[in-house]
Amino acid sequence: MMEFTECYKQTGPCSFSPNSRFIAVAVDYRLVIRDILSFKVVQLFSCLDKISYIEWALDSEYILCGLYKRPMIQAWSLSQPEWTCKIDEGPAGIAYARWSPDSRHILTTSDFQLRLTVWSLLSTACVHLQWPKHASKGVSFTRDGKFAAICTRRDCKDYINLLSCHTWEIMGTFAVDTVDLADIEWSPDDSTIVIWDSPLEYKVLIYSPDGRCLFKYQAYESGLGVKSVSWSPCGQFLAVGSYDQMVRVLNHLTWKTFAEFMHPNTVRGPCYAAVFKEVDEPLQLDMSELCLSDDFPQGNDDAPEEPFRVRYEVTEVPINLPFQKPPADKPNPKQGIGLVSWSNDSRYICTRNDSMPTVLWIWDIPHLELAAILVQKDPIRAAAWDPTCTRLVLCTGSTHLYMWTPSGAYCVHVPLPQFTITDLKWNGDGGCLFLKDKESFCCAAVPLLAESSEYSSDD
Repeated sequence: MMEFTECYKQTGPCSFSPNSRFIAVAVDYRLVIRDILSFKVVQLFSCLDKISYIEWALDSEYILCGLYKRPMIQAWSLSQPEWTCKIDEGPAGIAYARWSPDSRHILTTSDFQLRLTVWSLLSTACVHLQWPKHASKGVSFTRDGKFAAICTRRDCKDYINLLSCHTWEIMGTFAVDTVDLADIEWSPDDSTIVIWDSPLEYKVLIYSPDGRCLFKYQAYESGLGVKSVSWSPCGQFLAVGSYDQMVRVLNHLTWKTFAEFMHPNTVRGPCYAAVFKEVDEPLQLDMSELCLSDDFPQGNDDAPEEPFRVRYEVTEVPINLPFQKPPADKPNPKQGIGLVSWSNDSRYICTRNDSMPTVLWIWDIPHLELAAILVQKDPIRAAAWDPTCTRLVLCTGSTHLYMWTPSGAYCVHVPLPQFTITDLKWNGDGGCLFLKDKESFCCAAVPLLAESSEYSSDD
C-alpha cells in the first residue's frame, strides 16, 4: 500500500535536496523548505519576485532561486538563514544559473549568450567566459567534480573549453566537427565527452578530454536527425533517439551500434513483450444488502468520484497503437524519440515515440528485446525510474499513477479530491515520490520492492 501526504500549494519549481532529507517548493515569491519525514516547514525564505527556477547545491546546504523576470539570482543557506546572496548582471541579464560541483560557485549565462560568469560565494572574485553556445545546455561537469566542459561559439565554429573547477582557469580548448552543436555530456566514468548536432544534421561525436575525436556516428544523412541522447548509469552504453522513430544503442568499447529498437504503430508476432492497455472498468454495485432506513448516510466522502475503476488489461498481439501523423508544414514535428530513460541497473530502457504520445516502450538490454508496452488513455507527461530498484512510474495528467516492474504493471488511484498528476520525481533514496498538480503537490511513500513480488493489474 502506498501512503500519500495531504495537498500543499506550489506555483512552479519543486526539488528534492541531494541528501534526500528536504524538499524545496516555490510558492510565488516564497521558497518553502520542508522536512521529508515530518513534512513540517524547516525554513521559509522570501525572494524579491516570483521564483522561476530553483536548484540545490550538491552539499544540500545552499539553494539558488532564479528570478528571471527581474532578472536576478538569490541564494540561501539552510543552516544560516540570515545569510543572503544576490546576483544581478545588470543590463546583460540572466538567462540561466546553475551550481558548480563544489557547491561554492554559481555559473550564470547572460541574455543573448554574451558571456558565462562564475561567481564565488567565498570571495567577490568572478571569472568570465565569452560567447557560451547555449543558456541552459552546453555545460557538463565530470562526476568527480574536477572539470567543466563548456561550449562556446565564435567565427561560426563550435568549441569545447575545459575548465578546472578548482581555479576556473581554461585547461584547454578545441574546435569540434559540428554544424550547430545541440548539447554535450561527460560519460559516467569521466573518460569521454559525447557531443551531438542540431536535428538538421545527424551527427553524434565522441571526444577525449584532450580534443581527439574518437568516433563519429551518423545513422543516416537525409531527414531530421538526433532528438535525445542518454548514457546508461553504468557508462557502457549510449542510447541515441532519432526523428526516424528508432533508438540506437552504442557500446563504449568500439562505439558500434549493437541494438536498433523500432517503434512501429502496428506490433505483430512473434512478440514476447507484455502489452498492458489502460481500460475503464465499470464498478459492479452489489444491491443485495441494500435496505431503507431513516439514518441513511448523505453521501460518502471516501467514495471514488468516477463510477468506474482504472486498470491494465493484458492484450494480445497483433495490436494497432494510437498514432498521430505530424503536419508536414510545421517546424519541430511531434515525431521521433523524445524520451529515453535508463533503469538504475542499466538493464532496461524506456522510450516514447512522440507521434505515439500515449505509448511507453520498455526494452530489455541483456536480451535485446522488447519487454513491455504500456498503452495509456492520455499522452504520457512524465516517466521516471526508481533510483534503487527496477520500478518505473509514469503519469498522464489523470488522477492515477501508473507503475511497471518486471513482474507486471498496475494503476494506483491518488486519494485526493480532483488531484491530477502532471509531473513526478523520485527522491534520491527512492523512499518518496513527488507528484505535481497544476497548483498543488503531494508526496507518496512507496513501499520497498521485493524481488519476488507479483503485482496484480488493478488498484
